[in-house]
Amino acid sequence: MSPQVFKAGYLPGLRDADVAWHRLTLGAPHAPIEVDVPELSPSQMAALALRIRGASQAHLKSMSVSDIVRVLDRATARLLDSTDIYRQTLERLLPQATGFDAEMVRLNLNSFLQTFRALQLQRFVAEDFANPKILDEFQPRTKGGWSKAFGPDLLLHVWAGNVPALSMWSWVSGLLVKAGAIGKVSSAEPIFASLYARLLVEVEPRWADCFAVLWWPSTEQHAFALADVVLAYGGNTALAAMQAHVPVTTRFLAHGHKLSFGMVSAAALSASKGPKLAQQAALDVARYDQQGCYSPHVFYVQRSGHISPQEFSQHLAGALAALQHKMPQRVLSIEEATQVGAWREAHELTSMDDANLPMPASQAAWGSVLYVDRALPLAPGPLNRNVWVVAVDSLDEVMALVAPQRDFLQTAGLAAAPEELMHLAERLGQVGVTRICALGAMTSPEAGWHHDGRFSLLDLVRMVDLDDSTERSAENFTRYAP
Repeated sequence: MSPQVFKAGYLPGLRDADVAWHRLTLGAPHAPIEVDVPELSPSQMAALALRIRGASQAHLKSMSVSDIVRVLDRATARLLDSTDIYRQTLERLLPQATGFDAEMVRLNLNSFLQTFRALQLQRFVAEDFANPKILDEFQPRTKGGWSKAFGPDLLLHVWAGNVPALSMWSWVSGLLVKAGAIGKVSSAEPIFASLYARLLVEVEPRWADCFAVLWWPSTEQHAFALADVVLAYGGNTALAAMQAHVPVTTRFLAHGHKLSFGMVSAAALSASKGPKLAQQAALDVARYDQQGCYSPHVFYVQRSGHISPQEFSQHLAGALAALQHKMPQRVLSIEEATQVGAWREAHELTSMDDANLPMPASQAAWGSVLYVDRALPLAPGPLNRNVWVVAVDSLDEVMALVAPQRDFLQTAGLAAAPEELMHLAERLGQVGVTRICALGAMTSPEAGWHHDGRFSLLDLVRMVDLDDSTERSAENFTRYAP
């Protein structure tokens, strides 16, 4: 049986016959899906960029933010509707293309998309702009004068494909500041952005020329000179190569590799709460098999609780095993399986020497929990549901263990008593963590979160100030001026 073929991309003003198409083969070998992605010539890309700039001026910048939110909300409502053809196509194709379990994709799409409903988007805007009308027209400043936020005419997105649908974060951010967009899909997940573009145009036909979705090899960099702002996701090496090709006059916003971890206070380890907490931690590990930057690699667990750190690791292993029935782990590639095997071999002897959690062969199907009873610095693991549990006497000890990774820290999942919370939050902020949340929420950021400690919308705009002196001066030129 020949594999299914999906034509990805969205190219306003271009005919399929005039475009070169590159074929990708995705998914498991026994059930592959073939995807054709559009690859434009430099002249086609330049013409497309010009078209999008004009359309964004005419049809995005003329809309109020409230009207844009309403359009986005209607699109999100359709993606949440199980009877909608776009939702059904996503549920069918995303598991095939990514290898993630269909039920995992379905459940995570629901929770992810709910952060893009109208009320959440309004909070998203308000998080960065105390007065959201500053995106629509000049607004008075308390110190005098006026200001307005102008989004770019053309925002270039370079999307990663480690987690399905992640392209929606930056795309929606761009639309909220009225930016036309060219999006480069990843070779690993070109499905969501392609379908989302088509859906947006169905919901709001005036946006038909306001964005494009395409693909190009990593060796081709001509597109970067066309944009006002480049917003890129990916590996640090790839991002450094991109930045070298971005003109100095173009703003480059990069989101590279990050590390996240969990912390559990003794106060949270009662006989009744500890096992439930382990279940929440297991969700953070299992969702998309730790492929997100916010997924935990290590859990630091305090001694002296009713449940010991080793018992917590056993509860975590049991919870992950149970999740294997509801959300099975995807089949690993040969390279991934080799990496996981090398990690286990390197660390299991250390774990066993410390009288730590044994690893029965039956657990290899879903990953592994390795427990160690001594200080262990934070380091990236092999992903795919393989995680450390490290015992500590005090959660303050954790700061020294994670500080060497300061430049890469992102999310800390925290289970602690109220009297510990602010102290630990202050310490975590000092060592470089940019997001602190409850266990179970690590992989579900709230709308408007400060991704990697930055502003989602403010970083995209250009502020224009109308000085109070100009307003005063204008009074000299009125008909009634003396």
